[in-house]
Amino acid sequence: MKKFFILCTVLFCTSLGLTAQDFSDIDKSPMDVTIIRNEDHSPMARIIYSRPKKNGRVIFGDLVPYGKVWRTGANESTEITLYDDMLIGGQKIPAGTYSLFTIPEKTEWTIILNQEIHQWGAYNYEESQDLVRIKAPARRAAATIEDFSIAFQPTTNGTNLFMGWDDTYVMIPFTKAEEENTTSDHSENNTEKE
Repeated sequence: MKKFFILCTVLFCTSLGLTAQDFSDIDKSPMDVTIIRNEDHSPMARIIYSRPKKNGRVIFGDLVPYGKVWRTGANESTEITLYDDMLIGGQKIPAGTYSLFTIPEKTEWTIILNQEIHQWGAYNYEESQDLVRIKAPARRAAATIEDFSIAFQPTTNGTNLFMGWDDTYVMIPFTKAEEENTTSDHSENNTEKE
């Protein structure tokens, strides 16, 4: 009888343990990270974003309306961290973390780095917090991009940032901001005086 009682207790506790391990389903727009590194393997830039799926929907001009600020993904606004000062659209952007918003149009997108981070979507977006706005031509993808995707491509002195979904993608060049060389400036000034 004692063995039967122990067996029942073990089975009961085991069944409780199995039901307690009920994990939720994977998010419909899972979070992802993309990173680009310098030649010395230190980070240059990182983006954290959510990846919604096309699922047969019309994306741009419908699900993502033209002419409206978009969170550039799903759920929380997309977050970009620059580990180096960068030139974006000819403007120097200091190293730091920013929200990455976009305004898609049929032929071009406006890319926005905004100083307000940790936002849900673009509901509390404030244009006054924009650090930079640049235009990028909207390009036709060679094949349908089912999941919204962001990727970096290394360049000689920086990176190209690609963002694409459905049949559209944009490319934004990021160039490392070079520090002024005060030694060469000083030498040039001395040469001019001679």
